[in-house]
Amino acid sequence: MSRISARWLLLIFPSLLAVPVCAQQPPPARMEETSARSASAPAPAIAPMPHKVLFGTLPVATRSDDARKLLETAIDQYENVLLDQATSTARRATAKDPHFALAFALWSYAASHTQPNPQALQRAKALASSATPDERLLINWMVDVEQGDLLPAIGAMNDLLARFPNDKHILYLTAEWLYFQQDYDRAREMLSKVTQIDPNFPPALNMLGYAYVETGIPDPQKAIACLKRYAAVQPNQPNPQDSLGEVSRLVGDDEGSLEHFTAALRIITNFFSSQVGLGDTYTLMGNYPRARAEYDKAHQIATNPRDRFHADFQKALVYFWEASPEQGRKALDALLIEARSQKEPYAQFEVGFGSAALSANLASEILKLRDLEALFQNPVPGMGEADRAQSLSTILREEVRAASLSGVADVQQASIAKLERAAALSRNLIIEDSYDSARGYFLLAQGDAANAADELAGDPHSPLAIQALAVAADKTGDSPTADMARTRLKVFRAPTVEWYLVTHPSSATVAH
Repeated sequence: MSRISARWLLLIFPSLLAVPVCAQQPPPARMEETSARSASAPAPAIAPMPHKVLFGTLPVATRSDDARKLLETAIDQYENVLLDQATSTARRATAKDPHFALAFALWSYAASHTQPNPQALQRAKALASSATPDERLLINWMVDVEQGDLLPAIGAMNDLLARFPNDKHILYLTAEWLYFQQDYDRAREMLSKVTQIDPNFPPALNMLGYAYVETGIPDPQKAIACLKRYAAVQPNQPNPQDSLGEVSRLVGDDEGSLEHFTAALRIITNFFSSQVGLGDTYTLMGNYPRARAEYDKAHQIATNPRDRFHADFQKALVYFWEASPEQGRKALDALLIEARSQKEPYAQFEVGFGSAALSANLASEILKLRDLEALFQNPVPGMGEADRAQSLSTILREEVRAASLSGVADVQQASIAKLERAAALSRNLIIEDSYDSARGYFLLAQGDAANAADELAGDPHSPLAIQALAVAADKTGDSPTADMARTRLKVFRAPTVEWYLVTHPSSATVAH
């Protein structure tokens, strides 16, 4: 059993294990027994007579049929990755019924993926008590996920699944969350159940495609086949083509990637993800002038500051790919100043982390990371708490990596201790993954390759951690683990900071 699977069982199936993770931690949630709120009564076996019913199954406390229809449309848009449209439609639902708690919850939940809306979140929380019991479970789950409250989120998820075991929308939303918590096997199991209920449910086909390349042993053929089916079901939507473009690039089919991104943009000309995707693929192909031109187009069509900064950040990274690191560092420094002046938290993290990781030397990297840590160690206006906590864990993990390679013992120990506390308090799997790989970097630098490999295996989403795992496995003669790590590493192929460092080891010191 993998480290991740064992940890997830502790969270969801504690009755299978005799000893808790930590005696001082609160009791974990259980799949069938834990309710979302200890102060709330469990959802009744039969819900009260509803005002309206969402998708024919979930009773909601609104008397407005227009609001209900708009919310159904918003959920459909969210599931199909039309996030701006979902946010707008959910907002329209709240205009039809200003007391519709679930509409505010979805508005906030969808917005959190692009530009968080704390006012909608607070309104959802304030109105939750007037919602139906079943509706309240979904509201609580969305709120807890957005705020990073993992244990209550698991409790709400468990109750939702118990109440609606065959509702494809509930199954999809929770499976998507598990996927982004990096529990790919559990997510794939739930998504497969959705396709049994509705073989042509587009969102499940999309996520399954990604799940097939995110498992321990990627299966690109199944991933592409699933996404082609997704595209056949939704020929007039851009996201199926966008997903095919991204996964095609991940598996090395750059020409196919360009074709699919272009097809998506023919359907919706300002589909941001595909416009950035063109720039990303041209970057990896070495066509740097064309990459810059595509990123400029992405900047122009972006509908929020977070996306605009991301396009500009990817454009700045082109300097590194074309072997002009000094120009790249100047571009990142200028972009970071702009992000700070606009107080855009997501850009400050993305650009700040990139600037640090791509520093000319490890000493400079550590200094920049410590500055970035100071910014994100407390709540940041405009950033969801779950995103802030996960961003901080990424910063601390990189601090440990850089300090381990440069032998700065006090930074190693301090950052690992902070990660350990954060992981114990939050029970967030991504933060726990960062803690595992941080310990792995430390142990590898100490020459304990066997234990380092065990820890590094706990962080399956970081290219640098997977590369270090391969190195550790080589040192112990564990060829199967080394081969599996290198196979998994291939599906991270994208013009990201970590992939650049993995493929350009001379640009920064890496695990050795």
